[in-house]
Order: sequence, then C-alpha cells, then structure tokens
Amino acid sequence: MPQLWGGRFVKGTDALVEEFNASILFDQRLIEQDIKGSIAHAKMLKKQGIISEEDADKIITGLEAMAREYEYGLLELDLSYEDIHSFVEATLIARIGDAGKKLHTGRSRNDQVALDMKMYVRDEIEHMNVLLHEMLDTLLSLMKEHIDTYMPGFTHLQKAQPVSLAHHLGAYFEMFQRDQGRLEDVRYRLNMCPLGSGALAGTTYPLDRDYVAEELGFDGPTLNSMDSVSDRDYLIELLSALSTIMMHLSRFSEEIIIWNSNEYGFIELDDAYSTGSSIMPQKKNPDIAELVRGKTGRVYGALMSLLTVMKGLPLAYNKDMQEDKELVFDAIDTTKKCLLLFRKMLGSTTFVKERMYNSASLGFTNATDAADYLVNRGVAFRDAHKIIGDLVLYCIENELAIDEVPLEEMQKISPVFQEDIYDFVKMQTCVDHRNTLGGPGREAMELVIERYGDYLSD
Repeated sequence: MPQLWGGRFVKGTDALVEEFNASILFDQRLIEQDIKGSIAHAKMLKKQGIISEEDADKIITGLEAMAREYEYGLLELDLSYEDIHSFVEATLIARIGDAGKKLHTGRSRNDQVALDMKMYVRDEIEHMNVLLHEMLDTLLSLMKEHIDTYMPGFTHLQKAQPVSLAHHLGAYFEMFQRDQGRLEDVRYRLNMCPLGSGALAGTTYPLDRDYVAEELGFDGPTLNSMDSVSDRDYLIELLSALSTIMMHLSRFSEEIIIWNSNEYGFIELDDAYSTGSSIMPQKKNPDIAELVRGKTGRVYGALMSLLTVMKGLPLAYNKDMQEDKELVFDAIDTTKKCLLLFRKMLGSTTFVKERMYNSASLGFTNATDAADYLVNRGVAFRDAHKIIGDLVLYCIENELAIDEVPLEEMQKISPVFQEDIYDFVKMQTCVDHRNTLGGPGREAMELVIERYGDYLSD
C-alpha cells in the first residue's frame, strides 16, 4: 500500500518493517474521532480561505458519507494501510479525487493523532462515568435495603465493632464517587485542542485554532506546539484513575470472595455470576470477583508500561509514543467490563442477614460498647478496658457472647454491671448509638443516604 510519506524514498520498506510499524489493527477504533476532527479541520480551511469552498465542501461531504457508512457498518476497513489516518485520507481521495489531497493542509499526523486520542479519551470518560453512576446507584439501593442489617466491622481482618451493611457498602460509595471526580479532573486537563501544532513547530498557514477548538468542544487551543504533540500526561493520569477504580473493585472483590466462603457465609452469589468445579460437584466459585481481582494487575501494568515508555523521551514526538494506544485501549476495555460485571454480580447477590448478625454477636464486637457502659458509670477508661478484657476471656472460656453471660457472673468481674447492660450491648444499640456524621447509626445513615441520593440526581 502506498505510504503518505513515500516521496523521498527510492526503496520500499521491508514487509516485516511495515507490519512492525503499522498501527491500524488497533488504532482503527479512532475512526469516528478522526473523521470528526477532519471535518472540523476542513471547515476551518474553508473559513480561512486556505482551500476553496468547492474543495472544502467536497471534502466535508465525503467525510460525512464515510461517517454514516461506518455508523451503519457499511464502511469496509482496509487493514493494509499503516494507520487509520492513512486509510481515511486515501479512501476520501479515491472517492472525491484531487480535492481530497488538500485535507491534510496545515496539519501533521502528529497533531492529528493527538487530537483523535484526546477526543477518544474524552468520549470514554463519559462512558466510564455512566458505569460508575450505575455502580453508585446499585450501592445506594442496597444501602437503603440494609440500613438495619448488622454485621461485624473489621480491622486487621479481625472482628472489631458492629456496623450496618449499609455503612460498610457506603465506604465503597465514597470510593467510586471519588473515582468519578478523578475522571472529571482528567477530562478538565486534557480538554485543550492540539490540532494546528503540526509536526512540532506549528505551520505557516493562517489557521484559526480557536475555531477548531470550539467546533470540537475543547476549552481552547494548546499553547505550545512541541508539548501538544508529545504530551501523554493525560493518558498517564487516565491510567492512574483507572488503576484506582480497579483497586477499589479488587478490594470489594476480595470481600465478596471472603464473604462467599463457607467459613463466613455472609452472602449467596447468584448462579448467573458463579461457576462450578469439573470434579467437585458441591463447589460454587466466585469467579467474577476473582477475575476482577486478577485483571487489576493488567490495568496496573498498562500504567507502569506507559510511564516507562515516556520516561526517557526527548522532545518532541517519537515513535515510541505509538505504544500508548494498545495499553490505553486495553485498560479502558478491561475497566469498563469489570465495572459492568461486578455491578451485576453485586446487584444479584443475596446477603444472609442472620449469619452476619450472629458473626457480629459471637465476635465480641460489642466489647467497646461494654467498656463505654462502665465509663458512663464512673469507671476510668483504662480500668474499664481491663474489666472488659477479663469479661471477654470469661466468654471465650465458656463459649458465650457478652450478652449471654449471667449478670451474677458479670458482677463477679465488676459490681458496676447492672441489668441494663444487656440493652446497652445489643447489636442495634451498639450501632445506633454511633450517630455522629459518618457513623453507622440509623439517624446518621439516613442523612448520608439522602445526600448520596442528591449527588446521583444532580
């Protein structure tokens, strides 16, 4: 296939070099952005009188026809071209003749691909935010449903204090809400238009870069042509944001895997999001959660790979930068699929309330509240801490929960204990006493749930 740059060469490139150099197998997904950017560029060339109205109209009409054909699956891609930009331009020339050769006036593939990639990432951030919004909506629905579902809260994977399932899920709402903010930050910083920067030093043509930026929904044109064609910061930021999303999904997956085990039994996964064993008929495996946890490393790898690619590159453009696309495309695809499947798995999961409640009761998660009971009756906290430690030891030796210990036995450890201790250390009381904003108490949770609802409805 003829190359756009073949004029000064007298010898064709080796077939293996062409294959190694080509990017169309993966950058073909930029075709919509490439056509849209080319239409805006042609409009600007016409407006500035750089090409004739007749030629510009032919170019625009031809590109719009290609866009429609692609939308309806009628445009056949020729993968023998070096990249998607070459394919679009060559196809346009084949259809409208010499007028198509004027499309590339005042631009380089360097600023063209920078434009396409920014537009693509901008579109994908919108798609990702939709998936995050759906995740948050699912979490909020579960929080409303389980505001009175009690479970142990953990530190060091040891039972610590009782919380509600709503409160536990709310921690992930906070995480994914921050993820949306990170993506919006990426979008804000990338939204400057590089088209018009040329290969690295701009152009002698009287381009109207502000017009193109506005036409394509950017906040304005970039201000340094060398940085414009060599900037991959926004992709590194994107991969960092995606890595954080995957880290949150992986943490949640780890809990799903633990909760699904026989030892915990906190949840029952839907059959549609589980698999079995080829040899052990009793097995019901949390494969979706395990795969999400595993694929997190894949997205981390993309981030580290691009950081490594960029770390030693001098200004301005270098071919090394072509490596950005496969990494970013795969990371985007992986994160989107993980968000979608995890949300569906979570939304179909059954939470075993009684098992959660019993786990909190038998794990001495109300021990801190028992200590508070004594403090409220004048016992110094350090003394109360020791008394409750002795009480827990008694419970362990006698296989009892704190609220199962007879009052006379409690009073042997401390005469301060009275009949009202049993109400004080009930799971519901322990949780609902914690009503400071951000705590698991029902009153606090209702306020937080209302605020989360307002966030999602904005």
